[in-house]
Amino acid sequence: MSKMKKTLNRVLTKFEQLKAPLNADCGVEETLRTDHFQVSKTVRYGFPYEPTSVAFDPVQHLLAIGTKSGSLRILGRPGVDIHCSHGPEVAVIQILFLINEGALVSVCSDDSIHLWNFRQKRPEIVHTLKFQRERITYCHLPFQSKWLYVGTERGNVHMANIETFTLSGYVINWNKAIELSRKTHPGPVISLTDCPIDPNKLLIGFETGTIVLWDLKSKTAECRFNLPEALRSVSWHHEGKQFMCSHTDGSLTTYNIKQPQKPVSVMMPHAQMGKDGKLNPCKPITKVEWKSVKNGEPLVIFSGGMSYDRAGRTPSITVMNGKSTTALEMEHNIVDFVVLCETPWQNDFQEPYAIVVLLQYDLVVVDLTSPNYPCFENPYPMDIHESPVTACQYYANCPPDLIPAFYSVGSSRQKRSGFSEKSWPINGGEWGTSTCSYPEIFITGHADGSIKFWDASSVTLQVLYKLKTAKIFEKPKKREESRSENRDSVGDNQKNGLEALDPDPLAVYLIHLCTESRILCFAGATHLVLCRFSKQELNVEVQSLEFSIIYHDILDDMESPDIDNHYRPSLGVVGQIQSGSRESYSSNASDHSTTKNEMWTAVKVRTGSRKYSAGYYPDLVCVLQWLDNKEPGEGKEHPGNITFISMNSSYGLLAFGNESGLAIVDYVQRTCLLNLGTPDLYGSMDPYNRGPRSPRNKRFPTDGSGTEDGARSPTNDQINGVCISPTCSKPRRPPPPELRRSKPNRRLQKAQSAASIEEANNGGGSFSGGVFLKPESCDRNDTSSFSRSRSSSMSSLDNVSKEAIQSLVFSDSYTGKTDNFTCPCLWVGTSLGSVIVIVLNLPPPGQQRLDQPVIVSPSGTMFRLKGAILTMSFLDCNGVLIPSVSEPWRENPNKEKEKQTYRQNTVSQKPKISPTSSTEYNGDKQFVVICSEKQARVISLPSQQCPYKTRITESSFVVRADVVTMRDSVCLACYVANGRIMAFSLPSLKPLLDIDFLPLNDVRIARTFCFSSNGHASYLCSATEIQKITFSADMSDNLNEMLGELFKPCETPEAPKQGFFKNWFSAGHSTLDREELFGEASGKGPRGLATKLQGRGSMQYVQNQASSGTSEVAKAHKAFIERGEKLGELGERSEMMRDHAENFASDSRALMLKYKNKKWYQW
Repeated sequence: MSKMKKTLNRVLTKFEQLKAPLNADCGVEETLRTDHFQVSKTVRYGFPYEPTSVAFDPVQHLLAIGTKSGSLRILGRPGVDIHCSHGPEVAVIQILFLINEGALVSVCSDDSIHLWNFRQKRPEIVHTLKFQRERITYCHLPFQSKWLYVGTERGNVHMANIETFTLSGYVINWNKAIELSRKTHPGPVISLTDCPIDPNKLLIGFETGTIVLWDLKSKTAECRFNLPEALRSVSWHHEGKQFMCSHTDGSLTTYNIKQPQKPVSVMMPHAQMGKDGKLNPCKPITKVEWKSVKNGEPLVIFSGGMSYDRAGRTPSITVMNGKSTTALEMEHNIVDFVVLCETPWQNDFQEPYAIVVLLQYDLVVVDLTSPNYPCFENPYPMDIHESPVTACQYYANCPPDLIPAFYSVGSSRQKRSGFSEKSWPINGGEWGTSTCSYPEIFITGHADGSIKFWDASSVTLQVLYKLKTAKIFEKPKKREESRSENRDSVGDNQKNGLEALDPDPLAVYLIHLCTESRILCFAGATHLVLCRFSKQELNVEVQSLEFSIIYHDILDDMESPDIDNHYRPSLGVVGQIQSGSRESYSSNASDHSTTKNEMWTAVKVRTGSRKYSAGYYPDLVCVLQWLDNKEPGEGKEHPGNITFISMNSSYGLLAFGNESGLAIVDYVQRTCLLNLGTPDLYGSMDPYNRGPRSPRNKRFPTDGSGTEDGARSPTNDQINGVCISPTCSKPRRPPPPELRRSKPNRRLQKAQSAASIEEANNGGGSFSGGVFLKPESCDRNDTSSFSRSRSSSMSSLDNVSKEAIQSLVFSDSYTGKTDNFTCPCLWVGTSLGSVIVIVLNLPPPGQQRLDQPVIVSPSGTMFRLKGAILTMSFLDCNGVLIPSVSEPWRENPNKEKEKQTYRQNTVSQKPKISPTSSTEYNGDKQFVVICSEKQARVISLPSQQCPYKTRITESSFVVRADVVTMRDSVCLACYVANGRIMAFSLPSLKPLLDIDFLPLNDVRIARTFCFSSNGHASYLCSATEIQKITFSADMSDNLNEMLGELFKPCETPEAPKQGFFKNWFSAGHSTLDREELFGEASGKGPRGLATKLQGRGSMQYVQNQASSGTSEVAKAHKAFIERGEKLGELGERSEMMRDHAENFASDSRALMLKYKNKKWYQW
């Protein structure tokens, strides 16, 4: 029996060993640990989105901007830029600096007042005062005072101590302020300001037009002013005898405090006399500032007040200097403005030198000391959104010569004139003490087709180069014109008609940059452009290819099974080159078929040679075609958005996919190598039932011209799994004259032939990939390329109408299980979780690469995962990331010479696979890391076993994933839609990081989120801002050294000295003891009016945290003692039980011995 057990144990052990590869150790040493990861926000670039308020510290020279979402940006000199947030979605309605004290007060729309301390690098809230029963409308903080005046919607004024954040018992009630001067409520308080020469006098402005000069000591109204129009703002003259008001009718009124009955002057600066002899109505003047100059006329600066006619529609800032009036027109609506003055003292000559104008989408600083008031050139990256950002790409640790190259070609175009020659006036703070040791580049694509290159190596963002791609294409027609020209073909079908046109046809949605060869590839919705880099000016004639990647099941409509193959050029379709093509022709249609089907493209490439400045010039353009059936009730069918692009400069190949299929282009020979619908890529391995397409015209002429070839399956040209290239030297009959003269824009009609697919797959590898998973439905999110699966309950036998290309990777890898050497391949990932491998047979380098065709063939290898494929990367047997093979950039303006020398020195460069057999996993030499929306797998090559896999998420889906280098190792970084950032070790896929960071509440984040090397990541956090983050602990620890210092100690300017005669003939500058007036003597504040909250920066908060930590330690210590006591009791009981057991055993033995030798008759 024991022998049988041993045999069974040996069998079970062997069986477990057979299953061991799923969890076996591959022998790769993984150095990354969980303590190497920490997620934190680093820098925010761009213009604050939806700004609401602005303030300036005249001593520290710092500018603060608040936004509608609760963000707070504090700007100093270029390179000093700190972002902080109030947390919840509340708008910042007002900002008040504690001048030269390293603090500021922010007033939010939820009726809360916050005190910020920015003496440290990360500003924090010290105190918060939340009003409960009254809404805050306006606040005022006198210079060098610790008492904040708070005006409310009810018309009351409260006093708050900013040191303790408690309310004073001193309250100015609205009914006591106006008394019997009016019969109705005066409205909310919209202005509070103390007299420059007498702080005892407080000027209170109400919305309806009532102004009260309040005496703080006597608690009475000294005088009241009843204005004829509603009030918007008030500004004192520095002498404290007069003040100026702005009104809703576009007028400015000046009052003297000694004559409250009538205004000293009334003027409407921009009113024009109408035909009826009356002044035309004007817009409200939202804000006015009255600033004095020692040796000149005072300046009156205000916003608004323009007439309602056409000329007054432009937002403007007006500067009145004596008798001259200058209107400064702005490009966007004015949110707020602040005048920069030399002194913080209000009772002195202010000497204004600049105006900071906060616009809805820009920040403008006007020089008041130069003629014609020129603007300062903004050194901050505030123009990221000059055209809406539609794509964003981030490259960290790029080649060091890349930034100087971009700057050299971009600096010549950035010379701008008309700006002030003086230095930027906002120059507070100090730079950080350290920077990144490697260069970083941002690339942004925009709706107008432009592409901007930015240097992101430091805290500030600097534009390097701007590429305008609109000049590559003809000027797009207006949507209405296109609709009217094509109304007959569109019919009533708006879904497939021109209603589907992108309003921004040139918008850039995808960007791919080869940092070594400097080749740039970018794609719009239906077009793709490949650009080369040159430091010299070139004359270039742009060549283009037109494609139609649309899958249609038309097998049942073929009229004849005997299909001629003489004129079929390849596995795909070769688009006709518009110019300069050698022996390229349309492969699937003739001139006869154009009477039924005509092509149309959303963009058209300009013909002829054009001059391109130094920088990027277009080398090849690929355009997807729309199809017009010219049948009643049918319109133009959208070709589907381009979903992914990839390029390899060493192979000379370009690949892109859309919602229907894949295209591979040889951009060296300007030919299309492959153009297939996604179902055709499977061959006989297609696990789906493809849903029927909408009825289409599928008749093909059979006049002997070979046009019936359009009904052939693209796989019919495969012989033993090998695809014939369009430029193959195989003998063939020359095309008929009709084909040679045919137009370049042709359409491919694809057919699916089971026999031909089976024949094609005979020469390929076998299916592998482990467990077969159920496919998921694929959704398309508006016009972006963000296609993601949502449901996991869909069966593999359900009908599938579309399968988009989601990932493309060129690599030298193994394609079959028995391969001994790597070969160039293209790995294709789809939206239904399939990974298909395509083999690329490249000709030798040199002249043969220019003459001989590239052979594209299926490998027969396929892998299946759950969810859309997001990323694929390759590791060697040591776990080191295999970089993409690329061609180094060289300056060669002679294009013919460039072709002759193409790839002579680079084709032999292949990823070096480590020959060390000790680290090979079961004889495998490569790992491929595949990540989908739901799971990740590591597959060893060439055996195609799956040693490691993990399920990333169950209820959500992965938005972005990438294999990134970090600390001389690699990891898989994922951003999940539920807001979590996750990291896994490679190749074992052990979890290293899982932290809640940013919920996916905006599709903009999904479009622009990207990971980069060394633990960097970025995303477009708003329409105008880019947020850079890090998940590296080293970078997070070094962040304080990188960030600049906001506060630097400096002396406050002395108060102005009053002359003898001025003090004699006037009251002079009086003093006010606010502590005595508003302190404890005034009593406690109104009960229940406001609640005080402790901020993270307060000492009490730190003490509470420390005490809570101490209490937790005490609780743990107590629990530990109790556990020890219980363990002691358990030990005593165990000892007692052991003694009892020994006694029982001895008694039992004695009893046994007593009766052992007794016979039966002795009982």
